[in-house]
Amino acid sequence: MPPERLYQSELKSLELLQRGKVRDVYAVDDRTLLVVTTDRLSAFDVVLPDPIPGKGAVLNRLSAFWFERLAGRLPDQRLDLPLEAVLSDPAEREAVAGRASLVRRVQPLSFEAIARGYLIGSGWKDYQATGQLCGLRLPAGLRQADRLPEPLFTPSTKAEVGDHDENVGFEAVVEALGRDLAERLRRITLALYTEAAEHARRQGLIIADTKFEFGLDSAGDLVWIDEALTPDSSRFWPASEYRPGSSPPSFDKQYIRDYLETLDWDKTAPAPALPATVIERTAAKYQEAEARLSGRSR
Repeated sequence: MPPERLYQSELKSLELLQRGKVRDVYAVDDRTLLVVTTDRLSAFDVVLPDPIPGKGAVLNRLSAFWFERLAGRLPDQRLDLPLEAVLSDPAEREAVAGRASLVRRVQPLSFEAIARGYLIGSGWKDYQATGQLCGLRLPAGLRQADRLPEPLFTPSTKAEVGDHDENVGFEAVVEALGRDLAERLRRITLALYTEAAEHARRQGLIIADTKFEFGLDSAGDLVWIDEALTPDSSRFWPASEYRPGSSPPSFDKQYIRDYLETLDWDKTAPAPALPATVIERTAAKYQEAEARLSGRSR
């Protein structure tokens, strides 16, 4: 049986290229990568010391659900190949089963594409201080968790492990990528968010915000990469408990953030250990999000 918890993969038959906040990336050949989604969890851009049981498998399954559901919008990075094609050792396959995906190599864009539909998190703090959200002027008098007049595209830089992402204006994306690609990035981000949010609402969940990552393939075409609308990359709220004016309960890692905010921790590494009850509750929230969104029973 695959391990219940996988904090770090150790595949000796492939070259390790990178350990990210959550994913371990291995080289298969000059066109193919093996990506292992571990049970690591990051909060405030710091990797926590405790794995969340089964989290990587949930992220893998839920990403696959969204990639397939939204396939008409643009291609994604996945390849239709079994693990046996690149991992001949049964023990290595078992160690990453359910958590590993074979993907084509692309050139990642240097920005996270964030769609926000509600005023929460760092956006709420920004609005309180400036009346803006990531440099975009908003109407006066909005409350915490209010639905925005329309979804907004608020890109950020992609930080290395241990560093913090930084929000940037749209013109910074234009300057780096060119106007045509920047505008396509904004359009596809908002289109994916809108379609996903409509599905989630039918399942009783609100997607308050989410982040996407994209890359360019060898032909220069835009490709959806990394993950898709998971509890790691999104805020999911139960629609039945949504009340503007306060932070709603959530099925994502906001639960971990809220716990960490109660501690005397400066949000730099090393992060504090998590109590067993917080770990178990987080795992349950991730599983509930998957079950609600995909329609599969837990």
